[in-house]
Amino acid sequence: MPGRQNFEQMEVRKDAKQLILSLYTDLADVRDYSFCEPIKRAAISIANNIAEGSERASSVELAHCLDIPKGSCGGVRNVYRLAVDLGFVSQEIGDIRYSSCVSISKKLAGFAKYLRGK
Repeated sequence: MPGRQNFEQMEVRKDAKQLILSLYTDLADVRDYSFCEPIKRAAISIANNIAEGSERASSVELAHCLDIPKGSCGGVRNVYRLAVDLGFVSQEIGDIRYSSCVSISKKLAGFAKYLRGK
């Protein structure tokens, strides 16, 4: 596809990578693995699906791949709310990560909408 960026250059993928790094730091001391592992997988899947979609042959396929991590963003947002309630992270950290997920989700939705309009 002409003009397609390498996934490493995509702003939304960079944001997703930063979210992953922050999540691992935020939950480093939490020993409840049944809580931590699913959210780690969900956060990683955001970046992985962006990367996978960027390798697809068409804009339509990429747009579909962007819908998947958008759903994962919702899961990560939910878990950060729970992490605050459980005392695993502060309210401030929870709010920052929640906002980051909302931003990533909006970027994914906007990018998918743009691709579908091509």
